[in-house]
Amino acid sequence: MAERSQKEVWRLAPWLMISLLLFNFILMAFDAKTASQQRVVRVWTQVAADFVQSPVTTVSSSVNNYFQSISSLRTAQSENDILKQRIQELEVEVKQKEDLTFETNRLKSLLELKEQAPYKILPAQIIGRDPSAWFDTSIINRGSLDGVKLNMPIATNGALVGRVIAVSPLTAQIALITKDKSGLGAVIGELGNSNALGVVSGNSKKEILEMGYVPGSIEVKVGETVYTTGQDGIYPPGLKLGEIVEVRSGSATVTHQIFIKPSANLYAMQEVAVLLYEPPPRPEYDKSLPNVIKDEKGARKK
Repeated sequence: MAERSQKEVWRLAPWLMISLLLFNFILMAFDAKTASQQRVVRVWTQVAADFVQSPVTTVSSSVNNYFQSISSLRTAQSENDILKQRIQELEVEVKQKEDLTFETNRLKSLLELKEQAPYKILPAQIIGRDPSAWFDTSIINRGSLDGVKLNMPIATNGALVGRVIAVSPLTAQIALITKDKSGLGAVIGELGNSNALGVVSGNSKKEILEMGYVPGSIEVKVGETVYTTGQDGIYPPGLKLGEIVEVRSGSATVTHQIFIKPSANLYAMQEVAVLLYEPPPRPEYDKSLPNVIKDEKGARKK
């Protein structure tokens, strides 16, 4: 047993020597100082701590930046939504102001027409269009109860639109001048200052009027304005019809063929004016003939 104990001691001796040397090294390192009077152990501990702390700090900073980016992205998205909503609100405000300006100008022109016209003006709204007539007739919210009668002219912004072709107590149907084939008296330029008289009627082109019977010897230019003469017994004189866009020149024996673009925007109207106009009565045919004798019942005799 004594021999075994001695052998075991010999076996443990190197480990004991290493332990003592390591312990001595630790004591020496603990007491050792650097040139800056800092303990070496503290410096080594700080280095080891930095070795561990640096990657931990990097990972922590990356994670923190990631969540901050998500938070910033959400904030930016929220601000973007607010800005989009504000832009939409501003667009609505601008559209409302444009509509208000348009409405003001329209009412102003209607008031000017009412002040200048020698007859009464009745404002009316377009409440429908007749598809069976290819949108060349419209329905207004004024009828016989408002004083509307057949053949009364319809205008907007001082330009002729058409005439009343059917009347009910509350509504009326109007035929646009582009649809009217019967023709109306017109003059190129101001009435009284021009000899370019003719007849305007609708044609196959939906938004174009055609003027005929203008002598080919009279000079006609593109861009000139055409007005009503009142000689048709339906429309009052001085209403604007439109501007000449094409002239197919005639000759001394052939009349011009003139095409006119209406001044009124016939297919985008919302409100029009009914001209409560009744043409002056025409003189009786008999009164204009000489040597006509009438009996008591008014019958003509030769």
